[in-house]
Amino acid sequence: MKRLISCDTSDLQGASRKEILEALEASEGRVIVQELSLFRNTMMLEPITDAEIACAFGADLILLNAFDCVNPHVAGIDAPAGETIRTLKRYTGRLIGLNLEPVGTSETLGELEAMPEGRAGTVENALRARDLGFDFILLTGNPGTGVDNAAILSAVRSMREALGNDMIIFAGKMHAAGSREEAGEKIVSKEDIRAFAEAGADVILLPAPGTVPGVTFEFVHEMVSHIHSLGKLSLTAIGTSQEGASTATIEQIALMCKMTGTDLHHVGDAGVGGLNPENLMAYSIAIRGKRHTYLRMARSINR
Repeated sequence: MKRLISCDTSDLQGASRKEILEALEASEGRVIVQELSLFRNTMMLEPITDAEIACAFGADLILLNAFDCVNPHVAGIDAPAGETIRTLKRYTGRLIGLNLEPVGTSETLGELEAMPEGRAGTVENALRARDLGFDFILLTGNPGTGVDNAAILSAVRSMREALGNDMIIFAGKMHAAGSREEAGEKIVSKEDIRAFAEAGADVILLPAPGTVPGVTFEFVHEMVSHIHSLGKLSLTAIGTSQEGASTATIEQIALMCKMTGTDLHHVGDAGVGGLNPENLMAYSIAIRGKRHTYLRMARSINR
């Protein structure tokens, strides 16, 4: 299979988990995952979805935050609930994933946020996501949810057993998610990473350098090297609203992430209005130049 940054939509149709992972790895640190918020049920440019805008500005994969597996809905998609994601995939030609959130029992900071059943990191929701047509699951936590690494590990293990080879599983936290014990540089350890990998995670998420207090380039580089030594892929993530920072800041983060050796780059969903198209394009150009950025932006989904 081709490297993912060179794939047409037709190349991805029917691709196996193993083939997709190989295509991601073969892209040599040039794959962009754009996260999109569904919290406010809004669209940046009606009547089209934010996902279509993200794809027009260079996103390779789309990640939906706050998608409810029990009550499927994406603003801009007029389709039966069970066809929501397949319709979005048809509109964008991209692989589509979602966040699921395994709430833990560790001590939390501040008031916990209420979470609908359909967002929880459960096997039931993983199976619903598969049946809805999602390609991958990210086990992580939004601010104030109390998601911790022990709960993520348990979810990875149970979901891999239930899903088999059906879906790609990402695992890790972009920020503390309300956990007092896993804030700052304590957000993840090598032991956590090894446990995620052995439980069946395919891609391990880390905060991008400079996005979480104490998470430096050196820290992320060391963790990415550890992830690769276990035969897994890494994803560095901007989950602290810096996706809405200046273009210069975005470019600096992008290059630091590239230098850590990461395989995939995540751009968060907290830009003003939930998406910052210009920063997405700036990130893309920083890590893969105008050639691959414009190719991704212009490539027809009918190819």
